[in-house]
Parts: sequence; C-alpha cells; structure tokens
Amino acid sequence: MAEQFLRAVEATALLGVKPATLYAYVSRGLIRSEAGPGKSRQRLYHAEDVRALLARQELKRDPAGAVQGAAAGALEWGMPVLDSALTRIAGGTLSYRGRDAVTLADSATVEEVAALLWTGNADGWASLPLRARLNLGATFGRKDSRQNLSCAEAFLHALAHAGAQDIGAQDTRAGQLPARAARVLSLLYATLERHERRPGAPDLPLHARLARAWGVMADADLLRRALVLLADHELNVSTFAARVTASSGAGLPHATLAALCALQGPRHGLAAYAAHELLTHTLFTDARMALKAATQQRAFLPGFGHPLYPEGDPRARALLGALEATHAGAPAMRAVRDLQTVARAETGELANVDLALAALTHTLGRGPDDALTLFALARATGWLAHATETVLGGRMIRPRARYVGL
Repeated sequence: MAEQFLRAVEATALLGVKPATLYAYVSRGLIRSEAGPGKSRQRLYHAEDVRALLARQELKRDPAGAVQGAAAGALEWGMPVLDSALTRIAGGTLSYRGRDAVTLADSATVEEVAALLWTGNADGWASLPLRARLNLGATFGRKDSRQNLSCAEAFLHALAHAGAQDIGAQDTRAGQLPARAARVLSLLYATLERHERRPGAPDLPLHARLARAWGVMADADLLRRALVLLADHELNVSTFAARVTASSGAGLPHATLAALCALQGPRHGLAAYAAHELLTHTLFTDARMALKAATQQRAFLPGFGHPLYPEGDPRARALLGALEATHAGAPAMRAVRDLQTVARAETGELANVDLALAALTHTLGRGPDDALTLFALARATGWLAHATETVLGGRMIRPRARYVGL
C-alpha cells in the first residue's frame, strides 16, 4: 500500500525539485502539508497530491507516454478513470453528492438516498415509482424453482427477464431514467419477497420490506442503516461493470445484471460471505484460530483492511457502533470484538464493512447468502445511479489495450 504522507526529502526527490519549489507548491494549494508527529513537528506532504502533480508534469513532457503509463496503473486501485458527480472517497470519509454517508445513515431512508444519487434531490423520491406493484408471475413462470436458488440468483433471473421483456427497459430519455431506475430497484425488493415466500408489501419503506421478508421487523432500522452505508462506493468492480454495460446502450436492468454478476466474486461481494464464515468459525473455536484458518484458506484476512481507508472503514465503524448499541451481548458481537483485538495486535488491520455486514446478518440469525443479498440490495441504488450518469454522459467506455505479446 502506498504511503499516505511523504517527508520533504522524499517529495522533492519524486518531483525533481528543490525544497523552495516544494514550498511554493504548498503555498499555491497544489500540495497539502501537515505537521508531523513528535517534538520536531517536521512537515509531511500528502503523497496523493505529490503523485497527482507529478502525473500532470509527465503529461506536459510526454503526452502520449504519460497517458499510456497512467492508463496501465489506473486499472488497479489507481487514479480515477471516469469523472463522476456521485460519490467521493477522501480523507477517510465517504460522501454521496457532497453529503456524508455516515451522517445520512443516522436518519435517511433508502428512498431518499436513491433520489439523491439519481436526481440530486433527496426530497424527490415521492415522485418515483418506488412503491410499484409488480406481477412477477411472468418473471419466474408457473414452475417456480426458487427453492433451488439463492436470493442473489433469483435477482439474476428477474433482471434478465426485465431487460428482455420490459417495454420501457431501453428508454434512455433523461426525464425517464430515474423512474426506470426506481422500477428496477422495486423489482429486486419484490423478488426478495417472492423468494422468502412473503406477500408483496410495496406500501412499506424499502428497508421495512426487507425486514418483514426476513422476519426481523424489530431490527428494521439496522437494515436501513446498512442499506444507506452500502448504497454506493465509487468505481468498484461491480459499479464499473454497470457503467461499461450502460455505455453500450443496454437498459438499466441489464446494467444492473452485469453489476450483480461482478459482485459475486471472492474479492468483491463474496468477501462478506467469507467474513460471515470467519465469524461462524470464531463462535465455535476462538478468534486467533479462526483468523489463522481463514488466512491459510483464502490468502487474505476476510473482514479486515481496505486500501481506500488506511485509518479504518467509516462504514464499518458506523454499523458496528449501531450494533453495539442494540445487540452488545449477542454472541456474534462478542466474537467481533475478539476478532478485532487479535487482528489489530497481530496485523494492525482494522475492520472493514464486510465484517460489519457479517456481524449484522449473524446477529439477525441470517446465513452467509443473506450477507450477499443485503450487499446487492444496497449497492443496486449506486449501480443504477452510475448507469444513469453514464447514459446521460453519452460516451461509450472502450479502453485500449497495450499489446505486450510477441
């Protein structure tokens, strides 16, 4: 992981300038500087600012080479490759259209966050068909095989059918996109209810529909908080898949379908599944043994660390804090505390949102598949926002490859 701060000697070496020039960059606001720890209070310089300035200088010197080199590094935790007005991750914080996600999670509904991301106006959700009554009979047919499907797999079937059969799926007029997005999100909640063999309840808020389907109405607010915290996370793998698909001209159901497929990898959505299994193992053994076994099996520590949050995932802190306030005595929460203590002492890693998601589903008596279900329902709001923004941008996402063969 790249260092967050650089000393003056390191920054000047990277930039190839004298200290006086570095100080000039700071005074012009090009590089942020902070006092370092200890009595000397040596100035430290933000590494991301230094690298961004270096990239701009390279672009001026060799436009073709700089672009090619930047593109190669941008595909793996690199510089942003797309402009977006939706979500910002910076300084250990997450915000949706300039509003802090953790603060929103204290009281905002899923509908309000969806409207904020889709239209920029959180109060505009009432005009969107998020209370749509949908007939899913045609989606699954008479011989419903839902007993053989996970909920995430049922989502895949529903989205594929909607993309192919919904008359309005290809409607990409700007004024219609938020309504189309609302219809897709409503479809997912209706599919969840059908999968759980519950009658549809479109008049309820979305988080309450989930709580009712899972039989945990007393903990509906915890689900609301999780759905808001996980609504979007910039250009992660699944969101990028949604953008690429939408840029081809595909409708919002198919863009969401592409994102859902990308979610089901062990380095993305299934990381929450792995964290759920870690928590289960801890309950039957102890934190140290469970962490050792998980690392040996997966070659990484499920539920801990995040490249974008070196000081800790704010979503995890918020959700685990809410769980501590309501279910501190639950066995899963005791296991989470033990895991955090051992992981911090042995590796220095802090909990990420996967562990928080596992703790929530465990506490509610739900299995690992439901961690993925909750993740997908939450992130669908962001997928639809990014797909909509891509359609409105009017550009196809088609990177070039740098040939390295013979």
